[in-house]
Amino acid sequence: MSFAIDFVRGGCSAQARHASPLGSILLARTPRGLAGAWFEGQKHHPPTFDAPTNPDDPLLRTAIQQLAEYFAGSRSRFDVALDAAGTPFQRAVWAVLADVEPGRTCSYAEVARRVGRPSAVRAVAAAIGRNPLSIIVPCHRVVGSDGALTGYAGGIDRKTALLALERQRFGEDGGRAS
Repeated sequence: MSFAIDFVRGGCSAQARHASPLGSILLARTPRGLAGAWFEGQKHHPPTFDAPTNPDDPLLRTAIQQLAEYFAGSRSRFDVALDAAGTPFQRAVWAVLADVEPGRTCSYAEVARRVGRPSAVRAVAAAIGRNPLSIIVPCHRVVGSDGALTGYAGGIDRKTALLALERQRFGEDGGRAS
């Protein structure tokens, strides 16, 4: 999956909620694309937006439908316009995450190598922790170098559940990405 994540221009224009099996997900969009998808109450959850709640917004409706398909096991990748705020380094890290196959994992060190900064593992971890597009940009697929499940803004229980769902539904072997 290739995409460009650009700085937010124009602020949040609409928001909606999706009731997922793992909890409510707040979705926010800008005029250019989906700016965020956060589990309610997760670490780095955004403050409330001034934007109107509009579940009938075409982009938000598409994102909600694709999340429902993901949890039902009929979608492994997302195809919505994205416009998440982040530094160039954060956006590079998030782009790498999008290439990790469902059901597979990679380490923070592997992500650092893929962005061309092999010694920046802590900076990579910080960028992953600030990913505003939970599930859609799959930061839950990143694990410690020893394969241990480590931090996830939505909580380790959700990370465990997302990886188990992907391994079961998408037939991946759950191995480490190379």
